[in-house]
This record gives sequence, structure tokens and C-alpha cells, in this order.
Amino acid sequence: MNSNAVSILGSDQVAHALAGKERAILQAVADAYRVHAEHASALPHSSFLRFPGMERERIIALPAYLGGPFSVAGLKWISSFPENIRHGLERASAVLLLNALDTGRVYAVLESSLISAVRTAASAALAAERLAAPGAHTSVGLVGCGAINFQVLRFLRVVRPELDRALLFDLDPARARSFQRVAAERLGMENTTVVASSSELFGNTRLISLATTAVSPHLTEHSGVRPGSLILHVSLRDLVPSMVLDADNVVDDVDHVCRANTSLHLAEQQVKHRDFIRTTLGEILSDKAAAAPAEPKALTVFSPFGLGILDLAVGKLAYQEAMASQKVTVLEGFHPRPWSVL
Repeated sequence: MNSNAVSILGSDQVAHALAGKERAILQAVADAYRVHAEHASALPHSSFLRFPGMERERIIALPAYLGGPFSVAGLKWISSFPENIRHGLERASAVLLLNALDTGRVYAVLESSLISAVRTAASAALAAERLAAPGAHTSVGLVGCGAINFQVLRFLRVVRPELDRALLFDLDPARARSFQRVAAERLGMENTTVVASSSELFGNTRLISLATTAVSPHLTEHSGVRPGSLILHVSLRDLVPSMVLDADNVVDDVDHVCRANTSLHLAEQQVKHRDFIRTTLGEILSDKAAAAPAEPKALTVFSPFGLGILDLAVGKLAYQEAMASQKVTVLEGFHPRPWSVL
């Protein structure tokens, strides 16, 4: 492809490129974390665009550079509009730009909502794989029955094949029932139960994934979470600070996760330090830190802010797969010619 052209992958092309690639996605995400742990990345803080009078809606820009075997830079621009669900639309939509490092030019534009969902799910699954002993969990509780937790369930079953039961809770019971149906049809997950409350879910499983649209903490020590539980705190704003402070906390990036009024950010504001965060998943994957603390705690919490480097890793994988299968649209003449030849 010439340097003036750009490859464009729509949602169907991205889905085709990543179909059946769970192991490759997990490997790409793990490798991206290791590269980040070796400081071979650049990761500016995400920028949040919010709107007057709209508390839940936002658009986020995530610029990043990922070195090592990836050698790519780029930007994810992702919106979250929860009210879309009422109108039959997905909550999130996104675009990912990939930039070449020799020229700085964009060479690929990808619809990125699926990329964002699977990199989030792969991150959570890697945490579940490393932070719990093999066979420790045969069931999972999913709070929030949307696209993210669907992918979390999909990837958990890859790294934890012993999982044979899922408990489902959503504030909208119809969404939970729809999730139940789709999980059976697409994942072959027949053993699922829709429960009436989050406390019922917490009381019957110790592996929990929180993927909600909460903007402030709503779960307390009295929510019924059992000792020995591992919480995949994907949505970041569900736990009150006191629960965070009492837990063994593993994150993806300390500076990033302590921002934007996440539960960990609120905990930091309360105690004026970050010592309650033990380590990062990248350090565990790189064998720089132990998977478990020296002194066990009643609760383990993995809180991934969602790093742009992961979008680059999975996005480049999708691009390479699409190019290999020629399932890509090429837009010639996208970049300008030198001004002197105009």
C-alpha cells in the first residue's frame, strides 16, 4: 500500500479479523502489559470530554505509543452514551487511528468498539488467571449485562475452562435475560442464572466482574461480598473507598487509575497516598511482583483504567489479520502531496 493511502476497517471487518483469535488477543494484551512494565511505551493521560447537564455521557481520547515488538502509535476516540441502549444502539462507539513511526502518518482507521471491549475483557481474564489459584472458582458473577461483561465471560472461559456457571444481575432484568439467551447461543454457556439482586449474586460466587455505568460508588462492606472474593472492577466506580482500602489492590497503571473520580482516586483523596495499591498486572506478568500479597487480605480487587496501549496492541493485530485476508477497504490519496507539487 502506498504512503498516501489509508486502510479502513469497519465493524464487520474488525469482527472478521478477530473471530476465533481469543488466544492471540490474550497474548497481545499480555505482551503490551510487559512492554509497558519495561517502560517501552508512552501513555499520556486520557482526555475526558463532558457536556453541560449530561452527567453520564462522555467521549474520551486515549493517545499512546507502544514499543517492543509492536512499534506503533495511535489514538482511540471512544464515546459512552448509556441512553443509546433505550434506542436500540450500543452504549459505546469508537474509532482507532494507527500511526506509522517512520513517517507519523495514519495508515489505518478502525471502528474500535469491539477492539475496546475485547482488550478490556482480555485484561480482566488475565487478572483472573494470575490472581486466583487454578480451580479456585467454578462460577462467576456478572454485574451489568452488556457488551463488556459478555466479552469478559467469553475470555474468562478461555483462561479458566473450569468455569461452568454464571450468575447474572442487571438493574434491567430484561437485559439480564437477553444476556442469558445470547450467552447460551454464542458461547454455549447454558448454566446461567438471573438473580434478583447484587447481594444474592455476591452470596453465591467469589469471582465477580463489575461492568456497570455507575458514576459514583454504590457497593459497601454490607453488600454481601464474601471473604476470599476476587473482584474484576472493570467499571472502576462501584466500590466505596473503605472497601478499596481494605483490599489487595492490583491495577493496570497507578497514575492512570487514580484519576477521574474512580473508586481508587476517591480512596487516594481520603488517605492522601497510594500505598494501598500493591502492584500492577504488568509487573505480575513480568514476574516483577508476586501474584498474591505476603499477608492475604479478605478481598482482591483488580481495577483496570483501560490503557490506550492495549487498543494499539489489539488494533494492530486486527489490522494485520485483515490485510492478510484482504478484508480491508483501502482509501487511496488520503494524505496530501508535498505542497511544492500541487
